[in-house]
Amino acid sequence: MSERKWLLPEEFADTLPKAACFGVDFFTEKDDRPVQLPATYSSTHPWQWPGGVAEPGERPWETAVRECRDETGLRVEGPPKLLATVFGLPGRDWPLATVGWVFDGGRLAPGQLAGIVLDPDEQEEVRTLTVPEWQVLMPRRDHARLEAVMTARRTGIPAYFDTWDWEV
Repeated sequence: MSERKWLLPEEFADTLPKAACFGVDFFTEKDDRPVQLPATYSSTHPWQWPGGVAEPGERPWETAVRECRDETGLRVEGPPKLLATVFGLPGRDWPLATVGWVFDGGRLAPGQLAGIVLDPDEQEEVRTLTVPEWQVLMPRRDHARLEAVMTARRTGIPAYFDTWDWEV
């Protein structure tokens, strides 16, 4: 029997897959039409929810709250209700796996929607459409993610969505 060599925690950590973690807030307007922002950083995933990549030491819901405030001026109390966990494998354009949490930001009243203040460096538009109307503007898998999040909101059962991969 060979002797097992145990690695130090730092050495073991170096052998593990790496992932970028993100948190987002999902909103609808009063008639349950999803609120989305154009993604300035990705033509692969053209419409996104307010959120972003976690900073060191930050919990996913803290990321969602911080990024939402920075991108829209909306203040969400945390920790918000979890709607979905999203996983994506690395690909040609992004070397890391992605692990994300989608939190329920709630339904925005007309005044809240009109009061959104976008960060001009990141966003230039806010759009609300019905789920079927979003379908023609989004890649199939992004629209499937939107549908999964809407179902989670309606049923109260969080979704696990794992086909949000980058192109390989």
